[in-house]
Amino acid sequence: MDKPAIEGGKPVRSEYLPYGRHYVTDEDISEVVKVLKSDWLTTGPEVPAFENEISEYVGSPYVRAVSSGTAALICGVGACGVGRGDEVITTPLSFAGTTNAVIFWGAKPVFVDINPNTLNIDPERLYNAITPKTKGVLILHYG
Repeated sequence: MDKPAIEGGKPVRSEYLPYGRHYVTDEDISEVVKVLKSDWLTTGPEVPAFENEISEYVGSPYVRAVSSGTAALICGVGACGVGRGDEVITTPLSFAGTTNAVIFWGAKPVFVDINPNTLNIDPERLYNAITPKTKGVLILHYG
């Protein structure tokens, strides 16, 4: 059997496999440059304008722009009333922001393993992990 690349064996790939690609238009670039040249970078009039556009697009008045996916998770977990002493079930196969959002509110993350065929949280294990302290479940898709 060959050694894995990390132990000096031949790598499976010789070229970098990109995680994803951005789709950025000239209009996107122009709008960013406009904000960068303005007196407002993070709290100016473009923020509520953006929120209003998203609100209309999704048909909900409850839209707020935040700085990152982690910040969004923190807001969402808090909006659900999660707090000290609560448990939130999630998968360990995720970005750290998922767990950090639970810890931020003083709750305990409870990790449930994935189903090896789907790479998503295993429903049976999830069901078995529910306790009286369970306040919620953070479900993630993989890929």
